[in-house]
Amino acid sequence: MPLSLVAAAGASSETLQLIEIGAVLLALGIIAFATTQFKISPVPFFLLAGLMCGEGGLLPLALSERFLSIGAQIGALLLLLLLGLEYSVREIGGALRRNRITGLVDVLNAVPGILVALVLGWGWPGALALGGIAYVSSSGIAAQLIRETGWQRSELAKRTVSVLVIEDLALAPYLPLVTAVGAGLSYVTGLVSVSVAIVITGAVLLLGARGESFLTRILNARESNALLLTVFGLALLVGGLASLAGFSGAVAAFLVGLLLTGDVAQAVRTRLSPLRDLFAALFFVFFGLNTDPADLLPMAPAILVLVVTGVGLKLVTGWWAGRTLSDRRSWLRISSYLVARGEFSIVIAGLMATQSFGADLKALTVGYVIVTAFAGSFMLKFQRNPLEKLENA
Repeated sequence: MPLSLVAAAGASSETLQLIEIGAVLLALGIIAFATTQFKISPVPFFLLAGLMCGEGGLLPLALSERFLSIGAQIGALLLLLLLGLEYSVREIGGALRRNRITGLVDVLNAVPGILVALVLGWGWPGALALGGIAYVSSSGIAAQLIRETGWQRSELAKRTVSVLVIEDLALAPYLPLVTAVGAGLSYVTGLVSVSVAIVITGAVLLLGARGESFLTRILNARESNALLLTVFGLALLVGGLASLAGFSGAVAAFLVGLLLTGDVAQAVRTRLSPLRDLFAALFFVFFGLNTDPADLLPMAPAILVLVVTGVGLKLVTGWWAGRTLSDRRSWLRISSYLVARGEFSIVIAGLMATQSFGADLKALTVGYVIVTAFAGSFMLKFQRNPLEKLENA
């Protein structure tokens, strides 16, 4: 074939992919707009869109897998970076002191996941992964729901965030362990990874507890473009290097966020939030694209068990966290914020993709995240009144 025809064919293929990617992003934008109007998280719809457009879906698209894969990795890092920017080390310390018992109660959520994995014959690697998937709430969905209902400044929100902070810190040593197990590394390597994770996390918390970090001092909140590029590039660099070293890139990005405080943190949040929303959408879509809808049906009983027990145990966590608040409905609101599973659950399932049960775990996780995200949104929807956001702003 003449070179001119080959070049034309390549250009045509690239143009088609560009059109498909543009159409997918447009569709995601419409989904996000519609869900905002109905006060529902867009995450389950992004996953459903991925299921529909992937292999075995109703509208399979020949999207660039490399583009989506890199976009999904960036999305995971940005989700955790922005999450770290929401907290200060002092807030984390206070949350640990005041709510350590709540954190222990919350750990009960891991038990159904462990038992289901063992019943399915996935062994201890599967139990380790599914226990974490069932345990951890979606900080991203919870933060979005808190903002939409206008309870950001309330004691109810503080107690919800305290539970989320404890979960996120628990994942600092957990994710490197899952990474080691998922990659088939030795127990010694896994132990080293966990030890390194604990040391790094402790060092970051210690630096933050001493006041303004060196990163905050050298960055200028008024230089918005430089700040955006510097922090975004730093998160990607640290996340990539951490992954090479066997440490979780997502947790590394979270720790970078913790080191930024004050005006710098606020400026970074403002600048990076739109980028996070874009790449986070790709993150959820990519996971859906790589899951065959046909794998969901065999996992339906396990999904049902996990949803019922997951909602029930988050109700227990919410009740314990809000039992001393004057409003008797507060504990139910806290539970509703915590019910949804999301980004962390999907990250954990992705780390186990090479295991023999990897495909089933991905399908189970997609179904679990979709149903719990809907459940949390609808639980809150039935508790709202028209003046709620004005009263609590």
